[in-house]
Amino acid sequence: MVEKVKTYTARCQRSGDWWAISVPELKGVNTQARRLEKAEAIARDAIALFLDVPTDSFEVRVEPVLPRELQKKVGRARKVRGEAEELQAEAATVSAAVAADLVQGAHLTVRDAGRVLGLSHQRIAQLLKAPAGDKRRAVARPARASRH
Repeated sequence: MVEKVKTYTARCQRSGDWWAISVPELKGVNTQARRLEKAEAIARDAIALFLDVPTDSFEVRVEPVLPRELQKKVGRARKVRGEAEELQAEAATVSAAVAADLVQGAHLTVRDAGRVLGLSHQRIAQLLKAPAGDKRRAVARPARASRH
């Protein structure tokens, strides 16, 4: 049976030039960091010292504490970015399917298919080579504007 690893929360709140870090699950565990990127390591050291356990025997979840309005804005930005990634993946899938239809079904050249889809001929070639499930390689990119 797999033993579940305990996760502690490192609540980080800005205090002057520092991040004040507290661990709500362990009363009295408080520390600080100059930069948020260091908060996990510093909190991990404080927790390990407090519990007298190895630093790799538990997980730490960093939770920045921001004013409510800023937190709402951060949440909105993350949500919109996630939606954009989903739409980009969908655009790539659809573009790859249409590119295949244009080149293989309608017998257009790769350059003509690119022109029709508003993508470069190089991008059409990539889309035609990418496996159906490879979304990283199949992300659609718009073609550069042509002077001709």
